[in-house]
Amino acid sequence: MTFTPITHLRHVDLAVPDFAAQCDFYETHWGLVPTSDGDGLTYFAAEGSPEQYVVRVRRAERAADKRIDLIAFGVADRTAVDALAAELARSEVQLVTEPDVLQTPGGGYGFRCFDPNGLTIEISSDVEHRRHRTLEPREAIPVRLSHVVVNSPTPEATRAWYEQHLGFRVSDTLHHPAMGELFSFMRCNAQHHVFAIARGPHTALNHASFEMRGIDEYMFATGRMLRADTRMIWGPGRHRAGDNTFAYFMDPNGNAMELTTELETVDESTWTPSVFSVLEPTTSDQWGTASDMSPSIAADFFNAPDAGVFVPPPV
Repeated sequence: MTFTPITHLRHVDLAVPDFAAQCDFYETHWGLVPTSDGDGLTYFAAEGSPEQYVVRVRRAERAADKRIDLIAFGVADRTAVDALAAELARSEVQLVTEPDVLQTPGGGYGFRCFDPNGLTIEISSDVEHRRHRTLEPREAIPVRLSHVVVNSPTPEATRAWYEQHLGFRVSDTLHHPAMGELFSFMRCNAQHHVFAIARGPHTALNHASFEMRGIDEYMFATGRMLRADTRMIWGPGRHRAGDNTFAYFMDPNGNAMELTTELETVDESTWTPSVFSVLEPTTSDQWGTASDMSPSIAADFFNAPDAGVFVPPPV
């Protein structure tokens, strides 16, 4: 595909065994707003985002059922939804649902498919915007969902699939001389990445990242999480690819969540992807304030194997 019909990232939906703790984490500590809930299902919005919700949390019946329910991307209109669904079907990509009216907050029109790792991807348009606002200085809550990163045991093939079928473009990659490509940062708009693929031992969520208003707000939020005794996995620091800040925390169900800000924007007419060596300390952290990447930190990002591979979510 020579262009991307995808306009932006909408939300990431998770199923977790400790539903109450996850909801408390997002509302009390992370700074998201619960907008609606049902029996074992809660939607969380970000105050600065027009999206109806940026995270959905569903109660998993067992610890072994922990999974990514879906990752949702937006397109311009219903015509784009129908055209992309038809093109994926012609390419023998497995559709989970056909284009139809969505039965989630804000409505809209969309469909779902499996990516090559078996994760469910939702493509939608015409979702009603939520009333949102500009955050004030020192208001240390997320503006929006910034990006989602997934682990894949076949990252090169996964990257090629997203390029070929959804039109994503690679902004930069991280490389190890013995292991090869470790990260591919992928964009669908001027944001350096809304999605990334990490080499991992199995399919799983690597992390979800939330954009803060600025450096002060990012640091205030980081401090709030530390004072709440939330375990910091890695940070604070500043990555080289994307030039964004990072502070990663472990949520109550063993998923990595990132606070970030100042993610780089891309000039499409002049941007040339770079390959950064992970053996250079500044690749991971330009500031030098975070600890070096280690096997124990990497293990936290590997997460548990996703229980929903090639299984559509129930909602």
